[in-house]
Amino acid sequence: MSARGRFITFEGIDGAGKSTQIAALAGTLRARGIEALLTREPGGTGVGEKVRDLLLGMEMHVDTEAMLMFAARREHIAAVIEPALAAGVWVVCDRFSDATHAYQVGGHGLEAARCDALEAWVHPNLSPDLTLLFDLPPALAAARMAAAGGVPDRFERERRDFFERVRAAYLARARREPERFRIIDATRDAGVIAAEIVDALDGRAWA
Repeated sequence: MSARGRFITFEGIDGAGKSTQIAALAGTLRARGIEALLTREPGGTGVGEKVRDLLLGMEMHVDTEAMLMFAARREHIAAVIEPALAAGVWVVCDRFSDATHAYQVGGHGLEAARCDALEAWVHPNLSPDLTLLFDLPPALAAARMAAAGGVPDRFERERRDFFERVRAAYLARARREPERFRIIDATRDAGVIAAEIVDALDGRAWA
């Protein structure tokens, strides 16, 4: 029976450069002979991608946001994440429940106890082995997004103070769980960041 895979999540506001580093980490893992599955939230399944379209495209109550997030997450865990981990595959996921705490609780004011209750229900026994939090000032993130072009979704259209609250919520969560989180200074060169991610991985007893 193969050893259980590891669950690594990437978190942070849009414009932090997560996508580039997720691909780089997947390449590093595969070069080491480790099978890696890349996925994202909301999304990762047919159900999840349809929910993603709703969440990113339609205005809704913050309670509805949270419940849809966790509904998509439950499907994602059952259909993709848990089967992969059980088969010994390492799962690298762009966002997980930390994002809901940051965006819905921190950004939109959802009652924290409601988010905690949903998390306890949806994945009571599943937590990332390592969470890489890409941190940078929202003003810089916004400038990067503008330079990249594209049509912003409804979260990306939020005001600067929203992203300040999201950033603060992320950092507060990282302070509460320092053994799981590695805060990455996302203002730096991509090569420097990639090296730090490998260092964070190699610093784990299970790596």
